[in-house]
Amino acid sequence: MKQFSIRRGRFARRCATLFGAAGLLAALLCRPLLAQTQTSPAAAPAGVWDYAERLGFSPEQKQAALRLRADLVAARGHLEQATVTNTPPDVQRLARLDYARQVRALRAGQLALLTAEQQQKYGELRHPVRTLGTNDPAEKPRLSGESEESAPVEVNSARVKIRPMLGDAEYQRQAVELRAVYAGPSSQWPAANLDDEVKPRFVEIGLLPPVNYPTNNSYSDAKADLGKRLYFDPRLSGSGQIACASCHDPDLAWTDGRTVSFGHARKVLKRNAPMILNSGHLLTPFWDGRVDSLEEQARAVLNNEDEMRSGAALVRERLLAIPGYASRFTDAFGDPEPTIGRVVQAIATFERTINSRANDFDNFLLGDTNALSDSAVRGLHLFRTTARCINCHNGPNFTDARFHNEGLSYYGRKYEDLGRYVVTHAPEDVGRFKTPSLRNVAHTGPYMHNGLFELDGVLAMYNAGMPTLRPTPKQKNDPLFPKKSALLKPLGLNQQDLADLKAFLESLTEKKFTVRPPDPV
Repeated sequence: MKQFSIRRGRFARRCATLFGAAGLLAALLCRPLLAQTQTSPAAAPAGVWDYAERLGFSPEQKQAALRLRADLVAARGHLEQATVTNTPPDVQRLARLDYARQVRALRAGQLALLTAEQQQKYGELRHPVRTLGTNDPAEKPRLSGESEESAPVEVNSARVKIRPMLGDAEYQRQAVELRAVYAGPSSQWPAANLDDEVKPRFVEIGLLPPVNYPTNNSYSDAKADLGKRLYFDPRLSGSGQIACASCHDPDLAWTDGRTVSFGHARKVLKRNAPMILNSGHLLTPFWDGRVDSLEEQARAVLNNEDEMRSGAALVRERLLAIPGYASRFTDAFGDPEPTIGRVVQAIATFERTINSRANDFDNFLLGDTNALSDSAVRGLHLFRTTARCINCHNGPNFTDARFHNEGLSYYGRKYEDLGRYVVTHAPEDVGRFKTPSLRNVAHTGPYMHNGLFELDGVLAMYNAGMPTLRPTPKQKNDPLFPKKSALLKPLGLNQQDLADLKAFLESLTEKKFTVRPPDPV
């Protein structure tokens, strides 16, 4: 409770810093409403109605205040119903976001109810928090899209004309105009720069919806808890040393931070470990899409000789030897039998609970128009237009879930990887890999399927149009020679454009959230 009180104080100070006296009053109105999320709906909510007599409310004001109070009680009741046991975490999160939106509306209703004189008196009655450094720029919290300086990025100027740099005043004017536009509904945003082949399947970027749990593996708290334990348990692997978390570590943004991962007996694997954040929204796990569910993804890794080198018999034998698992399998599935089918169902259920938390872009969409820095706002516009990122990185999860050749197959060379072709054997799939999500991208490097690049390097390559492989004389008639995606074109972005684009990508960074491994059973 002490921690929550500290957060409320910080919230009030931030409002005061950003919006002056009006923001401070809004914070004061919001603080008692926010506090109600920590209590049961039966508790009486605090608000202007508690000061009706001392503020000299008219009969009409009293009636309006009581209506607002009743609306708040109802909203809190709905929140309580939406966060009961066995409700998926992302559904609960959306319910809390919806409640927060209702709180903001009620806060505005309270402000509208008071005259200027009553507002001042209400602030005095509520003992407002002390504003710290309201006029001191050093006190203003820096938004995560801002940086003290942006490193210059080299681009291949011979391939396309570089966009001219503008003056500071012009960049600032652009940010003001774009902020006003993008603060509105996405249906009123500027048209995205899309190729014709993308338009029929295009989905706008935005907030993630709840995860859809499959009908043959529905959610339960017991199953998610079991899945979490199995996810962190290395005893599932042949060596007893590798867990799912070895390559998808929550402390490393659900990746391993390596170029490519280690497998059984420290074998160097072929590909970079993708993050599992928001994996419940994926249609096809793996870079090459060789399975179509998280359950089958977990099974494939357990069975892979180069990865966990386990299997159905070994998994069952190991888990039967651990008494603490019997009751947990019973809670999740009705009996203690630890089949590999149940193991992968539990792991997949836990993975579907790992979803995006607060970030500056989502907060911007939720109404905090100052959540994005000027640079990030310009980067958002570039992302959807000139930089063409949105042709592949679209939809709420910032991926089209399709497979593209970006010129990085290293065909016929040391790091050759044929990608999707290994699954489909279709010549057009040579060198194609799944579009990764960009959520939390600043923390999930190194990048690409081979993990050979850092973020600045990736931006520079896309700006140049990505590598174009040229066939050798022996490869001219090769039916499998890879062809780079036609969606990739030189962009001509200047250094400020690249810095702005990076700032927007950094605005997708999730707030740090610690997931501690459970105690071994």
